[in-house]
Amino acid sequence: MNQTPHKHEKAGTERRAHARLPVVEGMIEPITVQFGPGDGTSAPTAATGQPAILTNLSAGGMSLLMFLEPPHTRSLDMVLSIPGLEHVAITGRVVRVHQRGPTYNVGIAFTQISKKHQDQISKMALDHGDCETRISLKLLEVCVKPCTFHSLCANPQKMPFWPKK
Repeated sequence: MNQTPHKHEKAGTERRAHARLPVVEGMIEPITVQFGPGDGTSAPTAATGQPAILTNLSAGGMSLLMFLEPPHTRSLDMVLSIPGLEHVAITGRVVRVHQRGPTYNVGIAFTQISKKHQDQISKMALDHGDCETRISLKLLEVCVKPCTFHSLCANPQKMPFWPKK
C-alpha cells in the first residue's frame, strides 16, 4: 500500500504513537489469544484459545504471527507473559490481517490495558532504543543499569547484571 504523507509531514516520518519492541533474534514468545466479546473478564483457555507468536509490541498494540485465520470479530482478549511482563490482561481489536502462505500477520490495537503496563512497555521500548543507539555509536559500555529491556536482550554485546544481595 503506497501511503503519501499528510501535508504537514515529511516523507519517511514515523506516525506511530508508541515506540515498539522488535522481535529479538533467537527468541520466540508464544502467547494465547482468545477471540470473544472483549469484556476483559475471561482468560484464554486451551479449549478456546489460539496460539500466536509475538513479533513486536508497543504500549498501544502488537503484531502477531498466527497459524489459523483469526475470526472476524470486533475484539479479543489475551494474556501476555514475556520476561518482564507476566500475566498482563489485554483487550484489543484487530486492525490488520495479512496472509502469507499458511500464516497470518495480525496487527492488534489495544483497547484495554493498564496504565502501569503501558508505561512499562514504553520504558522497555525506550531502553531498547537507547541500547541500539549505544551499539551504533560503538560505545564500550552498551548495557546500563537499570535497563528494563535487559531480560529480553539478545545482543552479543549484552553484559550480565548480577542480582542484588
